[in-house]
Amino acid sequence: MAKLNLKPLADRVIIKPSEAQETTKGGIILPDTAKEKPIEGTIVAVGPGKVADDGKQVKPEVKVGDKVLYGKYSGTEITSDGEEYLIMRESDIFAIVG
Repeated sequence: MAKLNLKPLADRVIIKPSEAQETTKGGIILPDTAKEKPIEGTIVAVGPGKVADDGKQVKPEVKVGDKVLYGKYSGTEITSDGEEYLIMRESDIFAIVG
């Protein structure tokens, strides 16, 4: 993976989505139109954290390299150097996998 030229701000993270599943568990090959949007990905960049009402910075709970689960339609899709990524707030992440 190429070096990412993006640095998220505040409590935002950049995620590289996992590839969509190409076959079902029974071995049926899925066409592009039937593939589910991935809800799992790997964090590739993390912002410095949100600034709380008292002015203190709240550090993010996730870090680069974490595999995470997020909402099906969360984030904003972007493309950088031909690779697709999602930018979203840390609060849109449901869980760290593993």
